[in-house]
Amino acid sequence: MVDISEKSITERTAVAKSSIEVNKEIYEKITAGKIRKGDVLAVAQIAGVMAAKNTSQWIPMCHPLSLTGVDISFEWEETRNHYLLHIEASVKTTGRTGVEMEALTAASATALTVYDMCKAIDKGMVIGPTYLVKKTGGVHGDFERSSSQKS
Repeated sequence: MVDISEKSITERTAVAKSSIEVNKEIYEKITAGKIRKGDVLAVAQIAGVMAAKNTSQWIPMCHPLSLTGVDISFEWEETRNHYLLHIEASVKTTGRTGVEMEALTAASATALTVYDMCKAIDKGMVIGPTYLVKKTGGVHGDFERSSSQKS
């Protein structure tokens, strides 16, 4: 791991997005609360928070961080033949290193949990893209994905 002991303690934030494409049956069952494993979005939200808190256990060179906030939000979009569940993970800390990996891990784990809870209906769901939207704080400054880079 990189030595961060000389870095300044600052407020750091990161927002990452992912999505999962599902068929109409899955969309209808999720929104009606009819998935056998339970409330898909509630469980996926908890999985995303847990993943953010445990990122250093998943990603070998990540520092364990004390997070001050994690928020997972959802938005549905109807496409031609499918439904897209857009996932946004926002993570905050006050520390010596950023939370980009925590936000990306949270978004990914959220999508994977939706897949796991719905795979009995259709294994053809598609996850992604997953990407960093923005980050603030740190020696490298702020980052915000440009509109030409947005997915």
